Amino acid sequence: MSQSSSTKQDNLSKRRPGTLVVVNDRMQRGYRYSLVEPIGRNFDPEFKPELSPKEMLALGVFGGKYMTDCQKEFPASWFKHAKLSPEGRNKTLNYFGVDASRPLSVWCENGWIYEDDPRGWFQWYCRYYIGRRLPEEDRRQIKRWKAFRRHIAPILRHCEPGDPFCRRRQRQALLHWAYDSRKY
Repeated sequence: MSQSSSTKQDNLSKRRPGTLVVVNDRMQRGYRYSLVEPIGRNFDPEFKPELSPKEMLALGVFGGKYMTDCQKEFPASWFKHAKLSPEGRNKTLNYFGVDASRPLSVWCENGWIYEDDPRGWFQWYCRYYIGRRLPEEDRRQIKRWKAFRRHIAPILRHCEPGDPFCRRRQRQALLHWAYDSRKY
């Protein structure tokens, strides 16, 4: 099994099934996982995200704060056009220019955080996208992702097609869950 340390920036071609990823960032030290699927492929049939992590980061999500200390774990190409803010959350970096995030403390209080992914759903999605699979956790997160789809209906019901200013907070939240709310 080849090894990939998050202390070095890997290029996409080195991330293939059989790679062992070792994570050392502010929230995890020595966390290890293996890639078992090719990047961006072989998703659960019920999981059909409309945006890749790379697309989400380029559009602007999580006020630019989400991935500022863990970039070495993921393909460098994801960050080439990413809207990031190492100083702290900046809602102007979000695609819709509004804050649609809840603090990590709220996520922890509600039991939404899995110990292997202390940053939450998006971290799980990024790791799933590059090929990690954890069957029980994958089922839980895919169920949560499917449930978040309920936020599309109010946009369709209350907004004129193509009006990006209608329900911006709801649209931004959908972007955080890999739904392309620009098209609703």
